[in-house]
Amino acid sequence: MFKNIVFGLAFISVVACGSKPRVNLDEGMLELKPSAQHEVIASEVANLLENYSYKKVPMTDSLSRIVFANLLKSMDQGRNYLLQSDVDDFKKFENTISQDFRKGDLSSPFYMFNIYSKRYLEAMEYALTQVDVDHDFTVNENYIAYREKLPYFKTDEELKDQWRKRVKYDLLNLKLTSTDKDSINVEKHKETLRKRYQNIISQAKKTNSNDAFQLIMTSLTDAVDPHTTYYNPSFAQAFNEGMSNTFEGIGARLQMENEMVTIKEVIAGGPAFKDKSLHVDDRIIGVAQGDGEFEDIIGWRLDAAVAKIKGPKGTTVRLKIIPAGQELTAQPKVVALKREKIVVAEESAQKEIKQVRGEDGKMYKIGLIKLPKFYIDFDAYRKRDPNYKSTTRDVRLILDTLRQEKVDAVVLDLRNNGGGSLQEAIELTGLFIDKGPVVQVRDVRNRVEVDSDEQAGVSWDGPFGVLINRFSASASEIFAGAIQDYGRGIILGSQSYGKGTVQSAIEMSRFISATNKLLLKAKGDDKDPDTPNGAPEFGQINITMGKFYRVNGSSTQHKGVTPDVVFPTQYTAEKFGESSEPSALPWDQINASTFKRVADLTSVNQKLTGIHQARMKKSPEYQYLLEDIDEFKKLDSIQEISLNQVALQKERDKAKAKNRARINKGLELRGLPLWKEGEPQPKTEFDFVLDESLNVVADFIKLVTK
Repeated sequence: MFKNIVFGLAFISVVACGSKPRVNLDEGMLELKPSAQHEVIASEVANLLENYSYKKVPMTDSLSRIVFANLLKSMDQGRNYLLQSDVDDFKKFENTISQDFRKGDLSSPFYMFNIYSKRYLEAMEYALTQVDVDHDFTVNENYIAYREKLPYFKTDEELKDQWRKRVKYDLLNLKLTSTDKDSINVEKHKETLRKRYQNIISQAKKTNSNDAFQLIMTSLTDAVDPHTTYYNPSFAQAFNEGMSNTFEGIGARLQMENEMVTIKEVIAGGPAFKDKSLHVDDRIIGVAQGDGEFEDIIGWRLDAAVAKIKGPKGTTVRLKIIPAGQELTAQPKVVALKREKIVVAEESAQKEIKQVRGEDGKMYKIGLIKLPKFYIDFDAYRKRDPNYKSTTRDVRLILDTLRQEKVDAVVLDLRNNGGGSLQEAIELTGLFIDKGPVVQVRDVRNRVEVDSDEQAGVSWDGPFGVLINRFSASASEIFAGAIQDYGRGIILGSQSYGKGTVQSAIEMSRFISATNKLLLKAKGDDKDPDTPNGAPEFGQINITMGKFYRVNGSSTQHKGVTPDVVFPTQYTAEKFGESSEPSALPWDQINASTFKRVADLTSVNQKLTGIHQARMKKSPEYQYLLEDIDEFKKLDSIQEISLNQVALQKERDKAKAKNRARINKGLELRGLPLWKEGEPQPKTEFDFVLDESLNVVADFIKLVTK
């Protein structure tokens, strides 16, 4: 019932595209309004949250206060834009905003967003005026970049003084980070900063009602459940592509630079890579579909431009290109590319073989598999494509090669893996256990279903380790929890995230009545003209419909998975992870399912912990880790940055010397040449937690193969 459900931590960094903003021409400020479609969607989402989600939270005064706080925080978390008088004005909506969602009335949150946008643009315009001011870098004054724990500005003068300091800091930073030749070139720094602020202002003025709607809806869904999320059409498409590790297009990563869509990476294997006609820093100034007319895209929002460039595989897009390094007055070249399905290789499972010397002096060969997320191409899977992309298929092939290379053990690195497909968590577990239950799922009606690995046999039966951290969530926790419960391997690292809820991804068009669809069509508001091809028409809701439990009956909600060999971490449960979310569901427990343990590793884990701790007492890199944790804790206090050039330079020199000493210690321990003064910093990838985890696995091999 739940196997095709998506339930990972979703981190999406695209910007929504949609209708063009209304602008108050007298003041040059945004004046956005919700569309009729937004109002219908808001009402339906509120209805789903009240009546069909796992928590079934009513739209009450108390929920309104949480929505209100969420919206304020999401707009101006650092408190650099809004005045206290603005917040006082907003408070008239504090007790009614969630009830308004139920009615489809979005006037209050849009009013708040418009005021915020006005303040944002005012601050940036003022910052621009301060670029040409002669700032005195000998004065002893401090700048606080992040003011979340400070009050909102009481006066416009306080806000302007903050932005005067921000500009001064930006100029000083440019000065201190420039080469010796450029450090005294004040005019060059001013021009750099001027262009930066002008670009920020230009992009801010392109903010549209869909952007506001996305932020507003997130403030509602987060108040109910941190993992129930509404995605507008563009966000929904990006989420689904992220889940499949594929997208359809030309195979290039794009970025906005000086109002121009610029190519920043050509993805290996894609149409642009094969054609060899596009290069990094080429600028795209026009787009045409097939043999159609070109559209000029200079000055467009990046997401709107991307929506034109991407499209179904097999279709052709033509691009007008100004090659890298050429002036804008140069004759553009025209490139025609046939779109294809692109596989995002760097987010797929990848292997590496590590040589590790054990405490006994013996060299061990350990296969390391890095898995950034649990992915599956749902569309290809549903169409019964025999070559569909998935985590389990990729890892099975990797395990085949590792067996052929005769590794002594395998380690699966799930650090920062936010989850993904439940189906893949179950099937991946099946590569390491021989049939049996993997996870239990309780639905909105309190029915419990046990999802099992039903395929006999395993792909790897040797020593096995799983590495997790505070940002390993959902599918990562199901997998690690099952491996731990079965005694199939050892879990290393720090306590995981604690996300034990299941989300179902549902297109909102299923909940919009035929009558409303006809009314929206009559108003010409049934589909946004900038909605990308293939995106859900009314967006998508990922709604919590269940809660999962380990086979031992314990929920991972809040508590997560506790490793067998624990490493200290700066990411505490109080401030990071599910337990830090005020709207999160509580931990609980149900009956254990019937399963047969592979081994009881209790005594082995105790021995491994003892050996590990003895090794850490002699490790300078372990001491560095503890120092980093202490430094991280200090960041929780209000950080003041000196705007005195001499003082700030001394602070940076001290930090640089400390960094050099650490890197050199790591180089020394590995027998590598030291980093000398005046030389560029060597490329190093020291990963102490991984290195020590591999040492623990080497200890494990010795203990279990006696």
